[in-house]
Amino acid sequence: MAEPMDKTLSTLLDSPTSFDAPAYQARLGVEAPEDCSLGTLARLLLAHMRSIPFENLDVLLGRPPQLDLPALQDKLVARRRGGYCFEHSALLGAALRYYGFVVRDHLARVVVERPREQAGRTHHFLLVALTSGPVIVDAGFGGLAPQVPIPLIDGARVRAGGVTHHLRRTGAWWNLSAEAPDLHGERLLWTSALEECFAPDFEMGNHFTATHPSSPFRRRLAMRALVDGGRVSVLNRDVTLRQGRVVQRWTLRHRTALQALLRRHFGMDLPEVQQLTVPDVPGWE
Repeated sequence: MAEPMDKTLSTLLDSPTSFDAPAYQARLGVEAPEDCSLGTLARLLLAHMRSIPFENLDVLLGRPPQLDLPALQDKLVARRRGGYCFEHSALLGAALRYYGFVVRDHLARVVVERPREQAGRTHHFLLVALTSGPVIVDAGFGGLAPQVPIPLIDGARVRAGGVTHHLRRTGAWWNLSAEAPDLHGERLLWTSALEECFAPDFEMGNHFTATHPSSPFRRRLAMRALVDGGRVSVLNRDVTLRQGRVVQRWTLRHRTALQALLRRHFGMDLPEVQQLTVPDVPGWE
């Protein structure tokens, strides 16, 4: 069973007084929520993920993301860009607090490619307190981000968007895994001991993720957008479009094709991608 959530712990954005709710709601195409129920949270999470894509373009362009609320609102709301986990969770967390939800920010160790002992705390997700118990909200885990809240219960299982997520506890560690056809089985995504975190912890994680040469986001292009009936995912030059049972795959031959893809599926026109450099994909034209 999950422990009660301590509502006195510090959060990344304790008083989002500068949060522009009308602009955020217009970006998502939703009205202001009337309550803080699980159903309302689920609708906000899905609207956020459908409207704001996941992408690491600024990192590859040498522009480390800024996590202050004005910068996040300017980029993800006003300029209709996307972002990665630190940006998604910071903005969504600010919105949820503004609407009256009790939110706590946490960091996880991503273990897709390496064991826990070799993984830094470089993933930002949220824990939201509800009357029925705390739930995990994780809008920023790329193409495998859960599209619904996950109860903080050992053995919790949720399914949405063709992906099944499992949450299991091993001692002090909470482990999130995903199961989908593309994965050919179940894959462990991240693990977290739910330690109390403070603003400098997220700043350090964001700085490493955006600037360190060994960071995957400094070496590869990773994007995801939810589309009608499915999602489009990009890893370097490889594009996968899933809509129901129909799956299309193709290769981006050049940067101009990437710019066209951004316009068509990600809702943004970014001429700067003509100067994009991806270390794991040499020779882009």
